[in-house]
Amino acid sequence: MNAPQPLVDIIAGARPNFMKIAPIIHAIQARQAQGSRLRFRLVHTGQHYDERMSGDFFTQLGIPLPDVNLEVGSGTQAEQTASILVRYEKLLLDARSDLCLVVGDVTSTMACAIAAQKLGVPVAHVEAGIRSGDWRMPEEINRMVTDSITNWFFTTSEVANNNLRRTGVPDDRIFFVGNTMIDTLLANLDRLRPPAFWADAGLQPGGYFVMTLHRPANVDDLSGFSRLLKAVGEAVRGVPVVFPVHPRTAKTLASLPDKPAGLLLVDPQPYLEFNHLVRHAKGVITDSGGVTEETTVLGVPCVTLRDSTERPETVTVGTNELIGTDPAALKPALDKLFAGQWKKGAIPEKWDGHTGARIAEELDRLLAG
Repeated sequence: MNAPQPLVDIIAGARPNFMKIAPIIHAIQARQAQGSRLRFRLVHTGQHYDERMSGDFFTQLGIPLPDVNLEVGSGTQAEQTASILVRYEKLLLDARSDLCLVVGDVTSTMACAIAAQKLGVPVAHVEAGIRSGDWRMPEEINRMVTDSITNWFFTTSEVANNNLRRTGVPDDRIFFVGNTMIDTLLANLDRLRPPAFWADAGLQPGGYFVMTLHRPANVDDLSGFSRLLKAVGEAVRGVPVVFPVHPRTAKTLASLPDKPAGLLLVDPQPYLEFNHLVRHAKGVITDSGGVTEETTVLGVPCVTLRDSTERPETVTVGTNELIGTDPAALKPALDKLFAGQWKKGAIPEKWDGHTGARIAEELDRLLAG
């Protein structure tokens, strides 16, 4: 009798997903080379349809082209959710998989988990259990809904484990594996390269800041965004600020009459170029969760313009400081950095570059016996 060949759907829809799935794909491929019968089908929902936000990642991170692209495109939260539900359900009805593996907290994560469970396909969630406590964030709703219907939980920290336990998830369904984002970072450190504008902009290691902003609370209100950028301009003491502009942010930015001097506006950067910028920055100003993980491992000071974070270990262990959304808080934080008083930080447990291998091993055990 032939051994089973279980099929795992690996779901990716938005830029952060590609960094998280790459180590899992590479680990499954490595196990296949050693005789594993585990198979995967890469499903790109098309939630990020801009090449700058997704296309470069397949090439740079060595990810195979998607087996399926649902091509959902743009729309409101509800429109994207509905479109993913309909299209992923059809895929499963036409060609059922044995497991739906979702990562992170984007709309694709929640929608594919719902579609799978309604058809009796079990769900595994990578980055399960993280919580910000802020229900105003769409990502928080996505996390909570996904975890409420997940079968197997792959977690990045003991904080996440405890969040799940408090909701009644038993320990035998929680797998503390580490952080696949860090697998990708460590695997590509030697390949990081300066962006094309590096020389023309006169950038030098330690001589600039990197800034990323895309949360609605920071960028959707024109006057609030203007005050925030003014505060950035005052706090950085004339040091250049490289600002890769998210498509959401670009809409508000285009309406601003004045922008601070020293703000270098660039397109969203490919993975290798963006992390080169982060690695060599004096500091990072952000409202992203993923960036705070990378700065923690790289030892780069990071200021997060949010009231809460779903990645508290970047603050309690790493180099990140959560300062809230009041622009007035930025100058005191950067004054501390300029004074050389920023905390050194450390690397959280199991953020060691082997998370993908741990996940693939568990998938093999769970699905192939």
